Amino acid sequence: MHIERLQTHIVEVPPPHIGGAYWIFVTLTSQCGITGVGEVYASTFHPKVMQAALEDVFERYLQGQDPHHIERFYRECYSSGFTQRPDLTMMGAFSGLEMACWDIIGKAANKPVYELIGGKIRDRLRSYTYLYPKDKDGKYNYDCPELAAECAIENMEKGFSAVKFDPAGPYSAYSGHHISLDTMQRCEIFCEKIRAAVGTRCDLLFGTHGQMTPASAIRLAKRLEPYDPLWFEEPVPPGQNAAMAEVAANTSIPVATGERLTTKYEFHDVLEQKAAAILQMNLGRVGGILEAKKIASLAEVHYCQIAPHLYNGPVGAAASIQLAAATPNFLIQESIGTWDGFHADIVEEKIHWHDGYIIPNDKPGLGINLNMEVVQAHSPYQGKRLHLIMDSKPYDVKANNGSEEWKKWD
Repeated sequence: MHIERLQTHIVEVPPPHIGGAYWIFVTLTSQCGITGVGEVYASTFHPKVMQAALEDVFERYLQGQDPHHIERFYRECYSSGFTQRPDLTMMGAFSGLEMACWDIIGKAANKPVYELIGGKIRDRLRSYTYLYPKDKDGKYNYDCPELAAECAIENMEKGFSAVKFDPAGPYSAYSGHHISLDTMQRCEIFCEKIRAAVGTRCDLLFGTHGQMTPASAIRLAKRLEPYDPLWFEEPVPPGQNAAMAEVAANTSIPVATGERLTTKYEFHDVLEQKAAAILQMNLGRVGGILEAKKIASLAEVHYCQIAPHLYNGPVGAAASIQLAAATPNFLIQESIGTWDGFHADIVEEKIHWHDGYIIPNDKPGLGINLNMEVVQAHSPYQGKRLHLIMDSKPYDVKANNGSEEWKKWD
């Protein structure tokens, strides 16, 4: 068996852009007619650039090759251009193609991927969702703690046992910085209101996106500790794990990180530095399914758990589900609500969610197929924006930059 053809589909996500402005899907076809699907989570460049990068990687390292040879494919991509180091864009391209190889492998074997990477050990996967509060006019409002608490109750009643929120923004290109006292107070009020609303029936997942210095993060953590969040996410910018370890050593809240990291090498340093207790790799960026499985094994040795990140489309979610089903130290999987809306429309088989849990299906491969009519109706992406954006101005304690952009795109 060998791979003959690549197609790239850059899908525009309709408003309100839940899961990002666009999704990058790839399909690979073998010479025997088996098609596999994957998803790229790469946001550094416009997707037109990623499409060219995908074609280059495919032609150099995958075309005419056996899809079973994942290790060979990984090492050649990882070493491309004499690099041999974690490269976010290269590994994003590799990840989507690697997923598609696994989809072909599973379909050829007539087995779900989870049966080929250790075997299923969970029939259901605990999941969480971000809070998407709406006001009386039906508009999203992320600034009101009372609306957030009401939204938390709604999700708890659906079956979720954990909810995530991130009131510490905006996220500046000039982070990390000290957040203001007003922002710290807002964060504390959010935790207070949501904890009072859900009691002990839901874990609170406190999200940040690397905007703080260690000193500021520790100050904030002290305020949040009475509400016992399950995690304090990415409190400082990625890349300097000793700084995150300083935060972890000075709070009782477990630190979670990983959505902006790639390959086992970066995650190994997180674990060695004791920077986090929960790893949040995104399978469309980290190096695909096999690399994520290796990272999960590294975490297992350190008695840490994984909580795969997912702020993209359902194909990346399907890959995460395969990993989670076969991973002993899995904690929880990020869900986009209950997988309704465009996440359901774009695929032929909606992800099965019930009473707070994702239920892995028993279909071969990734267990999911694109609805090509919907894909074509929303392709190609015509916008200029990247998948996610940060504020272009430094953080301003008084003005808070006056920017609302972060609320629209994350």
